Amino acid sequence: MTKVNPANSSGFVELSEAVPDVILEPRYYFTYNFVGDRIAGYQAPRMFLTRQAAKALRAVSDDVVKQGYRLKVYDAYRPQMAVDNFVAWAENLGDKRMKEYFYPQVDKTRLFADGYIDAKSGHSRGSTLDLMLFDMRTGKEVDMGNVFDHFGVESHPDWCGNPETGKYTGKYKGNKKPKNGQINEVQFKNRMILREAMIRNDFKPLDTEWWHFTLKNEPYPDTYFMFPIQ
Repeated sequence: MTKVNPANSSGFVELSEAVPDVILEPRYYFTYNFVGDRIAGYQAPRMFLTRQAAKALRAVSDDVVKQGYRLKVYDAYRPQMAVDNFVAWAENLGDKRMKEYFYPQVDKTRLFADGYIDAKSGHSRGSTLDLMLFDMRTGKEVDMGNVFDHFGVESHPDWCGNPETGKYTGKYKGNKKPKNGQINEVQFKNRMILREAMIRNDFKPLDTEWWHFTLKNEPYPDTYFMFPIQ
């Protein structure tokens, strides 16, 4: 495999141009995120993906538009410096400004051990993104049961249902009842509409976040890019 310069952005395209129907809300450019600050490397409210991932996302967009939705994207390519910013924040145990909104039942000392924060992110390889659905009929975000970047088991795709069959059960694992409890059948089905559209169009899901997907045959599986978003 040809070695790729992690500072080289030539294999990337701007999401707003490649997939014009998407709605962009770059959470890490703004301060409403689990850290509470603008994140390092997000110097402009723009989003980028590899050409291959953007092409596949265009197919997803066309798919959901036929069902009455648009895609709303929260994050796509993430510079390595942003991941380093997350790590530094996680090590600062005193900073809990956004705990109430994003990790109400997770102890900050557990963020690394439980896999919420890591020194490397698939986003930095350029073919991973975080997104949800926007309902064109109501003009509102679709109710997915909890917020993007909620740290907790309630964000798992198998929460209250079986993502392999798409069937809602109302059941969840574990004895400790989470703050928000179970999600309802409509919320689970909404998660499945997004999941199934992504899988149909060559993305693979993550088993801990309903909003997170990676292109199956990503072009740079071993490169963690460093160029800032500017």
